[in-house]
Amino acid sequence: MSAQADSINVKVRAHVIFEGLVQGVFFRANTKRCADALGLTGWVRNRPDGTVEAVFEGEEAAVKEAVEWCATKQPYARVESKDARFSESRDEFDGFMVV
Repeated sequence: MSAQADSINVKVRAHVIFEGLVQGVFFRANTKRCADALGLTGWVRNRPDGTVEAVFEGEEAAVKEAVEWCATKQPYARVESKDARFSESRDEFDGFMVV
């Protein structure tokens, strides 16, 4: 197997905080739909400070796609900034949930 093929299947974790108009605009529901469509696990939740926090786990390309989709393509939200921190996957989730 080539190194390129190995990198396709690398599992990662992204812990992300989204700031902007992200609460009350179906952000969490749309994030779940996106994560489910990409086969990711993890969770998303509103935070008391008005931001949304999410953890995505899965294949690296899919995780990056989900983070970027949430930051730029959410239909009703306006994300002003995102803070994404990547690490090794912990494989601790069975699916993706809104908490």
